[in-house]
Amino acid sequence: MSPRTTGGLGLVRSSNVGKPTWTLVGTGALAHARTDHIHTTELDATAVDKQLLRSGVEDVMEAVDRYSAKWAATPGGADWLHVQHVPVRRFVAEIVRKLLALNSWAPFASAPGPLILAPYEGLVGLRSSSSREYLAYTVTWSGVAYVLGAAAPHNPTRSAQLRNRARTSTANTAPRPLPSDLGRQDVLALSWTSRHAATLTPVLAELARGGQRSLLLDLATDVAERCSSGPAMGFELRAAPSDLFTVSGTAEGLHRPDDEHVVQVEGHGIQLARLVRLLSVLLEISGGCTQPSWRTVVRAESWLDDILSTTRPHTVLLSNDTSPLGVLAAHGAERHGANSVHVQHGAWTPESVAWPALHSRDIIVMGERDLALGRGWARHPEAEVHVLGQPRFDVLTSLSHQTQRRYLENLLAPGGRRVPTRIAVWACQPFNPDHLKSHANLLLDGLAEADGDWGLVIAPHPAQGADAFTALVKRDAGPPIAVADPRVGARGCLAGADVLASAYSTCGIEAALLGIPVLEIGPPGERTLGLNSHGLATRCEAAGEVAEALSGLRAGPAPIPRAALDAVCRWRGDSATRIARFITDRATSGPRADDSTHHHPGAAASPKDEGAPVR
Repeated sequence: MSPRTTGGLGLVRSSNVGKPTWTLVGTGALAHARTDHIHTTELDATAVDKQLLRSGVEDVMEAVDRYSAKWAATPGGADWLHVQHVPVRRFVAEIVRKLLALNSWAPFASAPGPLILAPYEGLVGLRSSSSREYLAYTVTWSGVAYVLGAAAPHNPTRSAQLRNRARTSTANTAPRPLPSDLGRQDVLALSWTSRHAATLTPVLAELARGGQRSLLLDLATDVAERCSSGPAMGFELRAAPSDLFTVSGTAEGLHRPDDEHVVQVEGHGIQLARLVRLLSVLLEISGGCTQPSWRTVVRAESWLDDILSTTRPHTVLLSNDTSPLGVLAAHGAERHGANSVHVQHGAWTPESVAWPALHSRDIIVMGERDLALGRGWARHPEAEVHVLGQPRFDVLTSLSHQTQRRYLENLLAPGGRRVPTRIAVWACQPFNPDHLKSHANLLLDGLAEADGDWGLVIAPHPAQGADAFTALVKRDAGPPIAVADPRVGARGCLAGADVLASAYSTCGIEAALLGIPVLEIGPPGERTLGLNSHGLATRCEAAGEVAEALSGLRAGPAPIPRAALDAVCRWRGDSATRIARFITDRATSGPRADDSTHHHPGAAASPKDEGAPVR
């Protein structure tokens, strides 16, 4: 695991008699320390037990829920923790991870004691990330000491990096009025990333062909994530007001005085009033559509309520109902009497989501293996899960190997230079820079060792800045490297590749459906899509395994059984049509207990099974 620097600090034992005390000091003081000491970056780089991490996070979240969930709620009745659960849970995971790392350091484990924080260090900061928009909040080590009870008379709640972020005025307390020409709609869809748009727009186009009127609300605050289609596909497209996601300000009700309420995590007592005070920072800074502030959430609910009241749809269609905007939309659909339908837009694994919760009434998943996860994550009392494939993949039937191959060759050998014989495409995720570099080294070292003449094209994640790969492209040695245009992405070039490599990009599934060999890369213990367990990929944990897998491709890919593909994604090229038909059937007839297409618990799966009632 790569270091995640949160400041130039060290931890040193400052008392040798009686109960030991551990003090955060500047790293310059460590050189003169006569007692046990460690740099905090070493603690940040410590691998922790994943099961202990999960259970610790769960314990803290349950305690925070019992303690403070009712301290703030939207006018529609959604409490702050319900809506903001994902960013809160990620922040709590940062705290628990640090506490587990501290316990794993032998000197502290043998002599645990209170932490004394570093004066003037902010308590909440940001981790580095290659994502353009996402704010990767973290707790500093002084913040850890604070939630454990350390006095902090001179510590600001926010780090200098957060304090320097532009603050937007909160004078405008209501979103702009709705357009007067919205009219009645059958389906209201919400999108705020390019993956949502690519998943939902084929369904909306099919609904239009069937005579259904649809409105897609594009809530993206990153220009690159916006939807570019709409009227040409038969449905209306409207963007959110430009000022909807810009409001910052104090989260009323979450600043309470210290009290006796504590949650225990592996021997550490976290003071809940202080923890909620730190969590309020996440709710007070506007983080765009991915992490809206609490004031933005309240405004967005009012805006969505007006749209639902005006359009009166029978269905609210989502591709994410777990993060704040999705939770808000599913909650609003319920209050307005509309059916909520969630279409899975990316691959799922047990560890793939910050919060395993789905709030929609109907959950549409890609493959048979997603049924169990969908059932386990569903929160709606009448939820059903349906296997209908992935509408984003319908276009795979029209991809041209020759066209995409020429694109890859032109990237790697511009101006008529020599083209590598074989080309690998790396479908990336927006990891932090150190994590990204470790994957790059594993893959590039493997390509250099493999038989044959290889080149590498890097396909950035849609949320990732292309500048994250500048240093890689400037390498003096090794295979030729190029970066695909972010607007092209992995989808726009994988059909021309000899192999696709990724940790857990959904593009791995697309490649497998097209018969392109897939490498699931990453060190031991790192999560992947698990395609290797279905015979659809090769797991590569070291450069030598990458080289071996690439060298073995000379024999040609082995045929893949249809059942193996269906387990991951039931792909026939008509998922959008099937989902559109499901939406209209549900709207006209409602749930049918005798419908044989529903997959009931305990029933055997077959190619015609399309649903799985959770209860």
